[in-house]
Amino acid sequence: MALVGGAAEILMKFKILLSLILWINTFALSQAYEHPGQYRYPFIRPASSFTEPPSAAESRGASKTYDYIIIGGGTAGCPLAATLSQNFSVLLLERGGTPFANGNVSFLQNFHISLADTSQTSASQVFISTDGVINSRARILGGGTCINAGFYTRASASYIKRVGWDAKLVNESYPWVEKQIVHRPELVPWQRAFRDSLIEVGISPFNGFTYDHLYGTKIGGTIFDRFGRRHTAAELLASANPDNLHVLVHATVQKIVFDKTSKRPRAVGVIFKDENGKQNKAFLSKRPRSEIIVSSGALGSPQLLLLSGIGPKADLEKLNISVVLDNEFVGKGMADNPLNTIYIPTNRNIKQSLIQVVGITKLGVYIEASSGFGQSMDSIHWNNGIVSAEPLNNLMRAQLCPVQAKRMGLAKALFWVSKPLTNP
Repeated sequence: MALVGGAAEILMKFKILLSLILWINTFALSQAYEHPGQYRYPFIRPASSFTEPPSAAESRGASKTYDYIIIGGGTAGCPLAATLSQNFSVLLLERGGTPFANGNVSFLQNFHISLADTSQTSASQVFISTDGVINSRARILGGGTCINAGFYTRASASYIKRVGWDAKLVNESYPWVEKQIVHRPELVPWQRAFRDSLIEVGISPFNGFTYDHLYGTKIGGTIFDRFGRRHTAAELLASANPDNLHVLVHATVQKIVFDKTSKRPRAVGVIFKDENGKQNKAFLSKRPRSEIIVSSGALGSPQLLLLSGIGPKADLEKLNISVVLDNEFVGKGMADNPLNTIYIPTNRNIKQSLIQVVGITKLGVYIEASSGFGQSMDSIHWNNGIVSAEPLNNLMRAQLCPVQAKRMGLAKALFWVSKPLTNP
């Protein structure tokens, strides 16, 4: 017993020493670089560091042009930038900051706190839709992967076929993401009870742990590791060619610049503001297939197109925006994802968890659950009214999230989510 106790003491001292070394190294690196993580991502710079060509007239022949300009460094923008940089020069523009030292983003226990932060530097931007639905937009490098519940699953085969993607190429691409930021979750008691309940009421078969989209109940992937630390799409930039990639944070793109000298307007550059409010211009190279890629999210992308003169002519003229292309569909057809949320209070101490288990029905309904509440010492503490996270303490939550506008019966849903409480 003494030997076991001694070994345990040595192991504990080793862990403390290792933590101290890691803290010292992190502190030293934060002093030596402009932002945390720059030692690993030297191509990430503040927007104010950008130097544009001497004049717009010289820009197309200037040396500092790019084969691709990507607007929005989120879930799609980061992997696009990383892969394109292998063979082309890329400029990635992100309106938010970096997630690498943001405690509200990095730790699972601060998930609710991050969404409740309404400050100007928050990773999430709270808004209420015209239908009165409260939601959040990401405002940080890594996009939605910095503020979501971290669940990972592959697309369904039917969806890939419907949108016309190359199924072989898609399936070959998944492991590139999964090896870098996706983990297998360790189920907490609530998630195990939830899994058993789904199976018991007929959400079958049980497919075990899998990334694939399969009808029934399954354990999916997560971007939280076993220490509760989040791994975002921003980390995919580590796979980029650092010589070909330039990432600017706090770069808010205002409009796309078009060359209108020919019959068909061509996108040639962008205008953006840096963190100091200074306006800058960046331009594409003369390479025939150079492109500007808009990956600013479901709201940000159509907004930018409209500001750039692409959209319904009547709407643009009302706002005195010069029409580049009359397209009646831009900014239209937006709809909220139907969601039923059930909160179950309990006087038990429930371990915190986010989405680990899901039930997928042929009605197009996802059934998922999270539990508990957490908050680290360095996270925000103030109450933010309607988006406050404090009342979620000791709360179990179950969600019914239909992909289509079909809803499950509330009585059946209540049975599913309450079942574990009667048989823990």
